This record gives sequence, structure tokens and C-alpha cells, in this order.
Amino acid sequence: MERLAIPSGVRLGARFLGLAEINELLAQGTCHMQPGRIMVAEHHGSNVIKLVGDVRLTLCNVLDDYFEEMFSSSDFSSVIVDLTEADNVDSTTLGLLAKLALMAKNRFQFVPVILSTNPDITRVLQSMGFDRVFKIRQHPLHTDQDLGELPQIEGSEGVVKEKVLEAHRVLMGLNESNKARFRELVSMLEKKY
Repeated sequence: MERLAIPSGVRLGARFLGLAEINELLAQGTCHMQPGRIMVAEHHGSNVIKLVGDVRLTLCNVLDDYFEEMFSSSDFSSVIVDLTEADNVDSTTLGLLAKLALMAKNRFQFVPVILSTNPDITRVLQSMGFDRVFKIRQHPLHTDQDLGELPQIEGSEGVVKEKVLEAHRVLMGLNESNKARFRELVSMLEKKY
């Protein structure tokens, strides 16, 4: 797979870092995040999606596929997204979560709940306009013992690129700030692919 150059201002954790700062952290070995995982559970149409660790675009295929499967279920009634154990959620994942909220509203007239106990992640959610499409709660689930992990699936480079573009276009549609923030990235990706 072709590697994309990391543009300046890439988001790591809940703070913007420049390319030089990211490279320095990686060289020092001080950048230790738990690999990303997606845990899910469903009971009588009520769904929980828990993002754990460093959740990045490498998980976008399985996450998007799960959304489609969940919404195609005849007994879908609700969804909660739990970010209480997420160390980092990249912009592609945020775009897919925004897509989830918009799909829930358009198909079921339902506003999903997103849980975030990390003030930095909550601040990012609010700055991205997630409070317009999600009910943001700042407390964890009581138990997650019934959650099962979604397996990672490899997607073709083209599929991953399309999901990255789609996710960022969804984010751009949430508010003017996002439109300005991601316009250059989306334009570059559209030209490159």
C-alpha cells in the first residue's frame, strides 16, 4: 500500500502536533498508545460500540461495515458510542461517527448517545459540531463485559481512500469550522486519487 505523507498539523491525541513534533516523539519512543480496537454488543436492537486505544483509519472498513449491518437489522432501536477508553480518535473515524449519527437521524429519527470521559476528546467532539448530531454524555457505561471485539479486516487501498474521503466530507458538512479545517485535505485527496 502506498504511504501518504503526514501533513503538518496532524492530530495525535487531543492536541494538534506538527510533523516535526510527531517525528521527534516517534524517534524518542515516547509515543505509546494502545492499538485501536472496536468492541460491540447488541441486545434486542440496542447497540453499543466501544472504541478503545488509538482508533485510526485502519479500522474504517470494519466500522463502516458494522454500521451498515447494524442499521439493516429489522430490530434496530438505539446505539451508544463509548469513547471512554479511547486514547485517540482520528478525523477519519470522527467522520464515520458523524455519518453514523446522520444515518440514525435520517433513517430512524433517532439521536445517538456518545460517551466521553476524556475532557480533551470531549472538547474535540464539541469543536467538530458533534453536539449537534449526538447526545454527548461524560460518564462511562457501568459494565462492558458483554462486548465482543470486531475483527480487523483488510480493505483495498481504493476502498480505504474512499472511506477517508467520505468521512472527511461528512465532517465538513457538520459546521463551517470543519469545512475550513478539512477543505485542503479533501481537495488534495480528490486530486491525488
